[in-house]
Amino acid sequence: MYTDKVLKYFHKPINQGKIRNPDGVGKVGNIACGDMMYLYIKMDKSNKPETIKDVKFQTFGCVAAIATSSATTEMVKGKSIKDALKLTKDDLIESLDGLPPIKIHCSVLAIEALSEAIYDYLKKNKKKIPAELEEKHKIVVKHNKELEERYDEWIENQKI
Repeated sequence: MYTDKVLKYFHKPINQGKIRNPDGVGKVGNIACGDMMYLYIKMDKSNKPETIKDVKFQTFGCVAAIATSSATTEMVKGKSIKDALKLTKDDLIESLDGLPPIKIHCSVLAIEALSEAIYDYLKKNKKKIPAELEEKHKIVVKHNKELEERYDEWIENQKI
């Protein structure tokens, strides 16, 4: 059963869409459920430290995937990279008044999409990437590769 907050974000998602010329893009997926998330950030570079000026998402997935994506964007807009990276799946779940246990992975995906967008921004701008973010990135790359391999395998099997 979904909470009222989860259903609100699902029925009226906030910050849904794509940013034209984003500073960073995070793309993540889940092999088990098929959810895909894209999270786009635009940075305000005039602030010191730089802050996330705009953030949007495109999610192809279930109620929880859309709700967690939307809530994530609200929670990090206006934050510095350092503060945005402090957001955890538990913070996200708490902000939604809970998620069914089988949907916890959606909160993980949303956090991974945010991390990937920040990683992309830092890498493109030749900025220092924190070690913890580098490790998260390696895990996401591995998961994305597995997702693509399974998709390719599925496509190949459809030709039979």
